[in-house]
Amino acid sequence: MGWFKKPEAATKFDPEIEKPIVKSSICTGEKTAGFKNIKTGKYREVVAIRNDGDLRAFMKKCGVDTIDTEY
Repeated sequence: MGWFKKPEAATKFDPEIEKPIVKSSICTGEKTAGFKNIKTGKYREVVAIRNDGDLRAFMKKCGVDTIDTEY
């Protein structure tokens, strides 16, 4: 396993508690994918999104067809 790679279990989530989202910086355009707790709003970062392939891989692991973006 690499130095900066998250374990596979990091992409597991409970859809009743969390929803997958992409957070994007308004200033730099940097994007990260993770999970947002529906009740508390707390964000759990899972992976940096560097290209469309990263985003598609994250969505496939989560089992979703669409994903919301927050700024």
